[in-house]
Amino acid sequence: MPRSPLRSSTRRALPRPSRPFADARNWAQFHSPKNLTMALTGETGELSEIFQWMTEEQSITAAQTPETSQAVRDELADVLMYLVRLADVLGVDLDEAVQDKLKRNGEKYPVDKARNTSKKYDQL
Repeated sequence: MPRSPLRSSTRRALPRPSRPFADARNWAQFHSPKNLTMALTGETGELSEIFQWMTEEQSITAAQTPETSQAVRDELADVLMYLVRLADVLGVDLDEAVQDKLKRNGEKYPVDKARNTSKKYDQL
């Protein structure tokens, strides 16, 4: 089975920086799953805004282009931090969740049917 994008050591380390950061500011009281999900949605929107009017070619190099690279990095970091914080608050093991989802997706999208197509699993 392929490795998850979040290695076990990364997964364990990611919540640690965000939790003390929030705790030092007494923000845990605001970090309900609802609020974190809404914040995550907002940050995803900000990331989308960077790419909104780009061509496909421009979007491929957005993280290396001086005009957009810092914004891309910042918004990706915001999305990841909110996602990891949400998982931490909910007690979800992201590595395990990714492994489970990849397994289910592999069953829904077998290579022999899904290769070179963007069709949804129920259209394969």
